[in-house]
Amino acid sequence: MGATKYDQFSDHHNEMSALLKALAHPARVAIVEYLLKVESCICGDIVDHLPLAQPTVSQHLRELKNAGIIQGSVEGTSICYCLNEKALGKLKNYFGKLESKVKSKCC
Repeated sequence: MGATKYDQFSDHHNEMSALLKALAHPARVAIVEYLLKVESCICGDIVDHLPLAQPTVSQHLRELKNAGIIQGSVEGTSICYCLNEKALGKLKNYFGKLESKVKSKCC
């Protein structure tokens, strides 16, 4: 297998890549949209909402948390998840810049 070349790109490129990669799965998009709707919840709530088993939902939550898109706080024996506004702000800023560049260069 070839060597990765992450170190040849800027921190910004690697950060955006990690955020976008974490969102590149329909289950994770559904989880983010669910969290937008309810603001915060526990894993069991998401399991009840999606057609996925609890271990699968937990794996997707872990990927989103590792990327910094969501954060969790312990509440008793459960973890309450919510969206990380800082990460969402980075995505909004990134896509806002893309949109403005496209609008200024497109016919």
